[in-house]
Parts: sequence; C-alpha cells; structure tokens
Amino acid sequence: MAINLSKGQKVDLTKGNPSLKSIMVGLGWDVNAFDSGADFDLDAAAFMLDASGKCPTEKEFVFYGNLVHASESVKHMGDNLTGEGEGDDEQIFVDLTKIPANIEKIAFTVTIYDAETRNQNFGQVSNSFIRIVDASNDTELIRYDLGEDFSIETAVVVGELYRHNGEWKFNAIGSGFQGGLAALCGHYGIQVA
Repeated sequence: MAINLSKGQKVDLTKGNPSLKSIMVGLGWDVNAFDSGADFDLDAAAFMLDASGKCPTEKEFVFYGNLVHASESVKHMGDNLTGEGEGDDEQIFVDLTKIPANIEKIAFTVTIYDAETRNQNFGQVSNSFIRIVDASNDTELIRYDLGEDFSIETAVVVGELYRHNGEWKFNAIGSGFQGGLAALCGHYGIQVA
C-alpha cells in the first residue's frame, strides 16, 4: 500500500526495501475549468545534483530536450503536451544502481511551458501529484498530492530523491518558483540561453 506524504515529509525508499533497484516517477495534473485559450503544457524534469546542490554540468538536467542521462540512470519518457487523460502525464525512470557516485540528490520539478506568454500559472492547475512506483512489479510506493497551494507560481519543485548513509530516501518538497524553467535552472546552476 502506498504511503501518502504531506509537504516536508521524508520517507525511506531502499532501507526497508533492499531489493528496490529501479523506480518510475510519475507526475500528473489536470487543468481546471479556467480557459486561457491555450493548452497547458506542463513539463516534468529531473535535476541531478552533487554535494553543492547544483548540477555538475548541463547534462545532469534531464527534460524534454535531454531525455536520457549518459549513465542511463535517469530516463524521461517523453513530453505530454496537454495533460489529457487519467494517470501519469509524464514519467521519469530512475535506475538507482546506475546513479553516478557524485550525484547525491535528484530533484523532480514541474514547470508550465511558455507560461508568461500564455498567461498561465499553477493556480489554474489541479490534482497535481507525484508518485513513485517500483518498476519491477508496478507497485506504487509513495504518492504526494501537491494540493492547491500555488497561485502565481510557474514552476514547482515537487520532491527530491536523495542519498543518505548509502540508502535512498524521498522528500516531499512542494515549493513554488516564479520565472518558470529558467528560474529553476538558475537555482540548480544551469546557464540558460
């Protein structure tokens, strides 16, 4: 049975489940009735961070423009442009055994593509969630529903997978940013053109 997390809650992934080798991180959302005249294109991304809390290079930023990390430890399964339908809208697979030793944390984020031009923000998005599934047997381990705490933000750090004493844990973050993907990239040390 999945553990439902609340903001700021941390949970152990591998300590009580030593056979856990690969996970699927599913992110989903619905767009509420407010119509801005354009599709909502939400984008999931993973920032692979070293001890400094930054991406060592831009290659550690896995998103719709860079779907697979060189180590093959993090794979983005592709861009969903509308958020239509049930279940996960975007998925990121993580092979815990292949994560490079210098990577201590993976931050999972969701941003609204072209939010300023389209006059969109997370106040217009509902039912957003992140879930972590054991990829070997499709069992949902963790679910974190973001709630409706965001109004003007265009980017959200949803949660973090992090290494602690040789084990992997998950932290439900749920912190919003203004400035979309560019603000997140700056936060994690990536230069945006």
